[in-house]
Amino acid sequence: MASMRHVHALILCAAAALLAGCAGPRLVESDVSSYSSLTALPSPPTYRFERLPSQQAHAAAYAAIEAQAEAALARVGLRRDDTQPRLIALLGAEGGYAAPRNWPYYGPDPFYGRWGWGLGYGGRWGMSASWMMDAPPTLYHRKVSLMLRDAASGQVVYETSAVYEDVWTRDPAIYGVLFDQALTGFPQPPRGQRTVRTEMLPATAQPQPAAAPTR
Repeated sequence: MASMRHVHALILCAAAALLAGCAGPRLVESDVSSYSSLTALPSPPTYRFERLPSQQAHAAAYAAIEAQAEAALARVGLRRDDTQPRLIALLGAEGGYAAPRNWPYYGPDPFYGRWGWGLGYGGRWGMSASWMMDAPPTLYHRKVSLMLRDAASGQVVYETSAVYEDVWTRDPAIYGVLFDQALTGFPQPPRGQRTVRTEMLPATAQPQPAAAPTR
């Protein structure tokens, strides 16, 4: 995970951004994993969302995530059609925050906590706290996932996810960026895990075109 490999660099970048007034674009770098059996854009390129019972229980929060996913799906050529869908889309989203495990002021076995909420498969809940007086920076964790099934057969034809961690990003628009990154290369993305980078303008929360994926 990028946060664990480069936490000190992230802290320096966060400090630099604060000194600059957060005026410039920021880089969103996520770990994307995709698997697809599609050979082309489905015809017709339509879908509807399916909600799990846990998602129904948090309908207001889920609707905001769903709207960002719908915009990302439209950008790759898929159109929402609740009456005649070719595909069934199941979304997942989770978020949380914690202290970095390898914060330099911690000892060899730090007390590590995470507060979080989840929507979809893979969400998690929990709460804990640290007694450290010299508090480390907050590390934000965000993840989205998308599964597409053929509406007629029920077979899963596309599965993708994007995970992002940083010390200074808690903008709700980050989920839209992550859905865009998760759909990079649709309908035939590189198989397996890769890194995708996107520049995001903090003032408008509008992502710029994603850079070419890197291994």
